[in-house]
Amino acid sequence: MAIDSHTTTSTDPASRTAPPPGAGRLSGRARLVLFVLCAAQFMVALDFSVLNVALPVLGKDLGLGQSALQWAVTAFALPSGGFLLLFGRIADLYGRKRLFLTGLAVFGAASLLATLAWDPASFLTGRALQGLGAAVIVPTGMSLLTTTFPEGPLRDKALGISGTLLSLGFTVGMVLGGVMTDTLGWRSTMGLLAVAALVVLVLAPGLLPESRTPERPRLDVPGAVTVTGGLLAVIYALSTAAQRGFGDMDVWGTLVAGLVLLAAFAAVESKSPAPLVSLPMLGRRTVAWGNLGGLVTFSMMSTVVFVLTLYLQETLELSSFLTGLVFGVQGIASVVAGSYAPRVIGRFGARRTLVGSLAGQGVLGLALLAVGTESGALLATVAVSLASMCHLGAIVSYGVVVTSGVPDAEQGLATGLVTTTQQVGLTIGIPLLGVLATTQATLFDGVRTVLAVDAAIVLAAALLVAAGLRRAKP
Repeated sequence: MAIDSHTTTSTDPASRTAPPPGAGRLSGRARLVLFVLCAAQFMVALDFSVLNVALPVLGKDLGLGQSALQWAVTAFALPSGGFLLLFGRIADLYGRKRLFLTGLAVFGAASLLATLAWDPASFLTGRALQGLGAAVIVPTGMSLLTTTFPEGPLRDKALGISGTLLSLGFTVGMVLGGVMTDTLGWRSTMGLLAVAALVVLVLAPGLLPESRTPERPRLDVPGAVTVTGGLLAVIYALSTAAQRGFGDMDVWGTLVAGLVLLAAFAAVESKSPAPLVSLPMLGRRTVAWGNLGGLVTFSMMSTVVFVLTLYLQETLELSSFLTGLVFGVQGIASVVAGSYAPRVIGRFGARRTLVGSLAGQGVLGLALLAVGTESGALLATVAVSLASMCHLGAIVSYGVVVTSGVPDAEQGLATGLVTTTQQVGLTIGIPLLGVLATTQATLFDGVRTVLAVDAAIVLAAALLVAAGLRRAKP
């Protein structure tokens, strides 16, 4: 049941005019519900980055070799991306609130296990269970948000706040992880997540409404097996490619197997009486092109952050603390952009906002090519902060484009696609382009090469999304 607002449900966001005064105003209870849902999303986003700077210390403490450190990240990424669609659909059928609370409990217990880990196996088990909990929390939290807040200015505002905290979580994690590791040790980063999960788990039951589809169709087991297996294989291949390179036969074999399974999934869904993913939904231009925009903005922005981290620390020789400050400014810019994104969407429509945001991200990526060794840190700070503002606009608007016009009974499917796009985008960018940074004559040349390719991909995507959405029906 949607929370009452001072507005009515809107039509297609691309055709909206400016909302009347007071539209989209959140009530006190609505703010509490949004706080709980956004806190959970922020917690998961934090988990993606808070451990990164602690990996060398963690490896020495647990006896995890240099070549095995990637599994601290991969063990989380595999289940968190692979099971998103499955859990999004299960939540539609059996209750989003119930599954959301279960995911929080699993995530909190897994974080505690990772905090107390006594050897590599126990730590990696905790990380894998964290990823499984995240695969439940992310799609159920997003579908609770879109079914609780009605389509229009209120939902746009909620998605804007959620997108801001999602982006801010990655940035805060990078800074907070370094500070906590230096002062309290690497275990404190996992302990923080356990405490956060407990707080949200205590608050959520009394605030969140239960929602599910009115019917109870059978779960599409063949579809679940093929799509989950396919996503796991593709994410594993792309994650390990960053360490082994794309010339490794195991990487190619796993990638091909994943693509075959995803093709089998499409075939299964076309004949299933109760498909896990409705092919007509995937055929919606707003769903297809909106998710393409989301995939590109996430994958390419994560790559920019990766290569700029190399540039600032290796070329300019900035400390981890100063590098964290650069990305701290980026985080502030993201907060500002997130607060204004719903207003921009209300004025220009979600489709135009998505295309314009992608174009801005691409142009500012090109501006980063002017980064040099003299005033590089200042220029990088300004350019990446402005690019992050466009990135936030793309995050919020693509979520609105994909979920608008989708009935509540299918919101879990739509938001499952949205969150799968996020996770896959965060996974594939660095393996696909990051390797270029280390294969050029110098690291500086490699960074410039990556930034040029990155910007070209974003600008091309902006043109494709603009053309695709122009032909989409309101």
